[in-house]
Formats: sequence, C-alpha cells, structure tokens
Amino acid sequence: MGRKPKADEELVFNKLELFRTKAKMSRQQLADAVNVHYQTIGYIERNEYSPSLVLALRIAKALNKKVEQIFSLEEN
Repeated sequence: MGRKPKADEELVFNKLELFRTKAKMSRQQLADAVNVHYQTIGYIERNEYSPSLVLALRIAKALNKKVEQIFSLEEN
C-alpha cells in the first residue's frame, strides 16, 4: 500500500508515467529494472508515494534521464 505524505512533508511531483511510456516500458518492466514491486511504480506515478533518493536515482538511470527531469518539488 502507498504511503501518503504527512501534513508536514513536501509533496514530490513527477513525470514518471510520461517518461516510462515514452520509453515503451510497462510498470512491471521498470519495476524489475529498479528492483521494486510494480505497484510501487504506480504509487509513485499517482503521487501516493515519494521514492527514496536511491530509488529516484535508479529510476532515472533506468529511463536514461536526469533525476530532476522526472522528479520536482514544483508541479509542472
């Protein structure tokens, strides 16, 4: 189950679904590449879960993007 940010936590916005689909990867394929459950990818895409720094870096590497291209503190 995804962890919702606490009231004092800042929300991390992302373009994960956009970059994942452009890369023609399924949630399962990306999850396998970064060693997480496929549901975790869905939680991140829906902003229900903010990834750890390590996971964000793994995702960026798997998608051949810079982490700041995918994740942001500002909604775009």
